[in-house]
Amino acid sequence: MTIASNLAAIRDRIAQAAQRAKRNPADIALMAVSKTQPAANIIEAYAAGQRLFGENRVQEFADKFPQLADLHEAELHMIGHLQSNKTAKAAEIFHAVDSIDSAKLAQRLNDAAQQLGKSVDVLIEINIGGEQAKSGIAPDSPELELILTQAPNWKCLHIRGLMTVPPFTEDPEGARPHFRQLRELRDRLAERNLPSVTLDVLSMGMSHDFEVAIAEGSTCVRIGTAIFGTRPHP
Repeated sequence: MTIASNLAAIRDRIAQAAQRAKRNPADIALMAVSKTQPAANIIEAYAAGQRLFGENRVQEFADKFPQLADLHEAELHMIGHLQSNKTAKAAEIFHAVDSIDSAKLAQRLNDAAQQLGKSVDVLIEINIGGEQAKSGIAPDSPELELILTQAPNWKCLHIRGLMTVPPFTEDPEGARPHFRQLRELRDRLAERNLPSVTLDVLSMGMSHDFEVAIAEGSTCVRIGTAIFGTRPHP
């Protein structure tokens, strides 16, 4: 199987899952998670029509970034935990950061983006399962409210929605309650019509559970292994 054929198969599964959920497949973005993948694999996916890519580590992607200079239509997202001391580099090489988990981090990213004269889309990462080993904000955390109320102050950030990585279960159905909880949280927040916050993005679902995520309202599924195969060691 090639990367191109894997992408075609995933797109077909997304379309079928959307049809079952009575949704428009065009409303569901496919993000190719290219962490630990060589630049050549990203270029191959791009040649097959893929445009949205997600990376987990700033430095790892910074090393690959020069090799991707010709991929002018690529949309590059940081989806892993972002350390405060990497915000300047992240603002430089990524179009979006999908893993904001504190107001302090958002402020630093905004300041870095302002220095570069650019705007950065962001998602708030929600630790929906309350797992201590994972980053993200608890759904009922005061930090979430702080981010939402401070959003108008960050002129170079645009809060687009929420992201989560639910607890892993062998049965993809085990993730359903967590996906549903994130959607319901988004819906409650959206009803408030918060300034500088649109909340039109729900990034949830990976290779083993994305069809369940689509059924629960995901607008962006993050697929790595099913596109690129088993990840090489970094």
